[in-house]
Amino acid sequence: MDKTLAALADPTRRKVIELLREGPLPAGELAQAVRMSPPALSRHLRVLRAGGLVAAEAGEADARLRLYALRQEPFVALQAWLDQVQAFWNEQLGSFKEHAERPRKAPGASTVSGDTNAEPPR
Repeated sequence: MDKTLAALADPTRRKVIELLREGPLPAGELAQAVRMSPPALSRHLRVLRAGGLVAAEAGEADARLRLYALRQEPFVALQAWLDQVQAFWNEQLGSFKEHAERPRKAPGASTVSGDTNAEPPR
């Protein structure tokens, strides 16, 4: 999870992820799309590979060409973690809503129901 979040912390790497959502691409096309030199993009791709977010495979037409593609597993793990965080906040907001909608006692009202000895509010 830490490697996934660290890799996604950089805007260039998030842009690469967005581009790869359309399908596998070679590094050269990715570099052009993010307006970056191939060596500079290579460093970002290395981080994405180390985090397991992308995989590089040889192209079918040209074995020298490396195609980068998204890997599903780290995104599934990230989504599971986000779902847990969302469930926590849903529970917290539900408790707050319940508290906010609870009928309130009027000021000076008796705390014991049926208390006939309590003085009426002034």
